[in-house]
Amino acid sequence: MNIVLLGAPASGKGTQAEMLSKKFNLYHLQTGGIARELAKKDERIKEIVDSGKLVPENEMSMYVMDLLKDEKPEMKDILFEGFPRFISQYEALERFLKNKGDDIDAVISLEISKEEVVRRISSRVICSKCGEVFNLVTNPPKEKGVCDKCGGELIQRDDDKPESVEERFEYYKNNTEKLMEYLDSHKKLERVDGNRPIDVIFEDLSKFIETLK
Repeated sequence: MNIVLLGAPASGKGTQAEMLSKKFNLYHLQTGGIARELAKKDERIKEIVDSGKLVPENEMSMYVMDLLKDEKPEMKDILFEGFPRFISQYEALERFLKNKGDDIDAVISLEISKEEVVRRISSRVICSKCGEVFNLVTNPPKEKGVCDKCGGELIQRDDDKPESVEERFEYYKNNTEKLMEYLDSHKKLERVDGNRPIDVIFEDLSKFIETLK
């Protein structure tokens, strides 16, 4: 099973991807994590990541395909978080999987309003050590200012501050709009209301994934 989960910044896709991957025993392939690892070795990628922009589409496709070529046993069923975001990436992934006798089973988009994005991102903090993301409103850490995962310091990124949030929302929308239209026209997109509570969304997503088995 191969599922793609997309959503604007702060749509909750990371939280849902983590919960779903555990419930359905899916390998959680997170392009945000890939980008952060690359940023440690490449100053150009670091500047892109720090500004909240996307790694160039062809480069990210190459990194993801290289990872998939390893064919680790745990990667039999995959949940792709935040990839593909462009038609070229979708077609490259689809082609790669079909060559292995596999396919993309579903693409899910967590739909969220700009107002909700602003509210959530303004409350978001990230671990300076491991990159784990928390939201002080919807998903707060157990101890204020401390990462639950590694004990690192939680900080607010410059691009998570209110003044840059709307720009990031429009950036996401403009970059994924063509892919959404493409998937809609091929009846391959499942849109889910992401403005609701985490547990309600998780229940809906779980029911949908059950139908794919």
